[in-house]
Amino acid sequence: MRVLIALAVCALFAGCAAVPKVNDTPPPQPMAPILGARGPLTAEQSKVLLDRIAPEPGDAGALKRHAAIEEAVAETPLVAGNATRLLVDGEQTFAAMFAAIQSARATVNLEYYIFEDVQSGGQHLGDLLIAKRQQGVAINIIYDAYGSAATPRDFFKRLTDAGIHVVEFNPITPLNPFRISNRDHRKILTVDGATAVVGGINLSATYEGGSAKSGGVPGKPDQHWRDTDLEIKGPVVAQLQTLFLTQWTQTGGAPVEREKYFPAVPAMGGDLVRIVGSTPDKEVPRFYVTLLSAIRNAEKNVWLSAAYFVPTDQEEEDLIDAARRGLDVRLLLPSDSDSKMALAIGRSHYGYLLEAGAKIYEVQNEVLHSKTASIDGVWTAIGSSNFDPRSVVFNDEVDAVVLGSAVAQDFQKTFEADMAKARAIDRAAWRRRPITQRLLELFEVTSFLWQNWL
Repeated sequence: MRVLIALAVCALFAGCAAVPKVNDTPPPQPMAPILGARGPLTAEQSKVLLDRIAPEPGDAGALKRHAAIEEAVAETPLVAGNATRLLVDGEQTFAAMFAAIQSARATVNLEYYIFEDVQSGGQHLGDLLIAKRQQGVAINIIYDAYGSAATPRDFFKRLTDAGIHVVEFNPITPLNPFRISNRDHRKILTVDGATAVVGGINLSATYEGGSAKSGGVPGKPDQHWRDTDLEIKGPVVAQLQTLFLTQWTQTGGAPVEREKYFPAVPAMGGDLVRIVGSTPDKEVPRFYVTLLSAIRNAEKNVWLSAAYFVPTDQEEEDLIDAARRGLDVRLLLPSDSDSKMALAIGRSHYGYLLEAGAKIYEVQNEVLHSKTASIDGVWTAIGSSNFDPRSVVFNDEVDAVVLGSAVAQDFQKTFEADMAKARAIDRAAWRRRPITQRLLELFEVTSFLWQNWL
């Protein structure tokens, strides 16, 4: 039985590997260095900036604490002077993306797990990209071989014939069987080195008003997909450019004029942002460590939305510990999913979390695909990383961490709107759930094997 369960987990995550053990979070260090549009800020300038972003004494203290903690675990610096905007679902995201591409004057980079010829406002992405290329804009595309397997090859040929550079990440071939699990799960758009869109939304027809041309829940092809992206304008986009061009070079992309991709970008807003790029090529999974550190050092609340809730041992332990410390821990999770196995494994963890005092809400009548977090009203993360071992061990991911109370308040409003449409999981009722549901929770053993035995 154990062997069968282990095989099921391997099928779910397309490979077997151990999640690395993260040591206790380092103690907070002195003020984290912050970059402005013209270079590093002094400690005095940083203090003024942090105080202005979070004027309330409690939030200001939390902001400084999380900034210091971030410095202890992250590789990239915080960058000041950015404007950010939450994008809810495909309609808002595609509109923002198409507008950004339309405004391009020099460069457009796209790196997506699923890359399809989506449309917005009656215009197709392929037509827009070709039109911009004809105007002299340099356009580079990275798509994942597995995620975009259903995309017609003629679409990519049409783009390359127009002079657009296109590369495939990790092609699936018999000569490359041991790296098939490594997938580029990122969702990145950058335009002119100054505007970017990141998050959980693929370039997939699934997001065009709920159709499921490229996936979806079996038997419910018209179900709406709930997801979140983040639009960023400002100097921190250079970090996304660096991340993209590193992947571009490693994937065999054509040489580029790097100076064209890193223009001088003035301050465009008041948000502090850090881009965290994760890859299995690095021993320490950066966003995993960043998220655990933020949870462990939270003092007020931890709000998460997770499309595929398959927590590692440490993720579950840290959430339980936060709830037991009296923090407001809320988990917004799916009630329906394109992965029934992930859904069952996730529910197998409910009992422990509910007993500790965490609140769990299952979204109804739509498919939750968001990967977001908000902690202490000052720390917000939006990206491609799922709350599961695959994002820690196998995938290339990207997440934006925003420090500031204004962004966190916008996130809170969206989260509360989602909660209003969700079903709260009652602890007493959960104890009385039927035997059929309990049988499904045998996947808890699967999860344990995945993290500790395989």
